[in-house]
Amino acid sequence: MFIGEYSHSIDNKGRIQIPVKLRQELGQGAVVTRGIDKCLFLYPRPAWLKLADKLSKLPIGKASTRAFARMMLAGAMDVEIDNQGRMLVPDYLRHYAGLKKSVVVAGLYSRLELWDEASWNSYKRGTEKTSTAIAETLGDLGV
Repeated sequence: MFIGEYSHSIDNKGRIQIPVKLRQELGQGAVVTRGIDKCLFLYPRPAWLKLADKLSKLPIGKASTRAFARMMLAGAMDVEIDNQGRMLVPDYLRHYAGLKKSVVVAGLYSRLELWDEASWNSYKRGTEKTSTAIAETLGDLGV
């Protein structure tokens, strides 16, 4: 289970440190891909395989499902965590998410998200401002 918010820097080779308490679940390998809201999604390999299977079964007759599957699957890359806990973020994914130097690693239960720190702070401020409306909508869904 991934939870929490962690700030890290990308080194000059494009590597980011994965927080120690989050590494164990990524030990069998991981997959990083384009996420929603201009961040990256990082999945442990078993969770990725389940999601990829679902995505591959989406109806190809709908443009929206084709586009989403392409974004997630074609953008995906296998990654390894090295002995020092670093992961190389491919150039095209760093560019997509606007990752420059300061990065936030956010735990979202079954995945991690990698955000440019300024983008994360802006997103978080906006979400915090509308938290009451979000809570009411979630209440309608039984959460």
